[in-house]
Amino acid sequence: MPDPHRASRPTAGRVQDPDLRRFLADSTPVAAGGRAILLQIADPVVAAGVRCHSDFARRPQQRLAHTLMFVYAVVIGTEADAAVAAGFVGRAHRPVTGADDPDRQLWVAATLYDSAMRAHTLFGDPVDASRARSVLDAYAPIGTALRVPADRWPGTVEAFEWYWASALERLEVTDDARGVVRDLLHPRFAPLWVRAVMPVVRIVTVGMLPEVVRTQYGFAWGPREQRRFRRTVRWVRVVRGLLPRGLLRLPGPLLLRSMHRTADRYLSN
Repeated sequence: MPDPHRASRPTAGRVQDPDLRRFLADSTPVAAGGRAILLQIADPVVAAGVRCHSDFARRPQQRLAHTLMFVYAVVIGTEADAAVAAGFVGRAHRPVTGADDPDRQLWVAATLYDSAMRAHTLFGDPVDASRARSVLDAYAPIGTALRVPADRWPGTVEAFEWYWASALERLEVTDDARGVVRDLLHPRFAPLWVRAVMPVVRIVTVGMLPEVVRTQYGFAWGPREQRRFRRTVRWVRVVRGLLPRGLLRLPGPLLLRSMHRTADRYLSN
């Protein structure tokens, strides 16, 4: 049962800089959610845990929603938000072998930061070096919320890039990962609206993957797919540019509200 009064392992607090808070609350990284999951399960231990303990086949969109909920709670939420989110994660990880391995959890946290930055660069506004460093610091509590020692999180963007390059070399896509990908990108039991947007989700997700990982998954990727990806990126950029900024920041509060409703149900049972 998530305990909002538990001594707060995550020391997230609230980001004080209002401009940075607006940037972190922007929902543009949602477009890279599938990419982050595919990168996470390219680690064989993570893939085995997800395959055995997640209901991907019936609710593939749920893991994405829970991942985004966790990020919003820890990065821009209150201490109470972060504690509730960490409680849910701890409960979900309890039966999973290797779930508390700091190396694996560091990788999971790193995929969230890298995917967010890629999404902003691809679909939104350019991210300069100063903003990249600020976001890197803001994402550090994700690692500690996942029980990664604070000193393991890269302290500079250059250190992160070095870690990222070396981590990519150690990935190995297994049959467990491929099974999860089938459920994620070709959901059989998802709501109709989810299945309707999956063609766009698939081209964006596969197109955003590092080439070495895309090749390991065995995705077809040639000139035709590249052209579709570029067209889709242009379309997403246009749509995003037309949306009010307040609407782009709406998913965060909605997800946090949903998280607290779920926590209240646990506490009342």
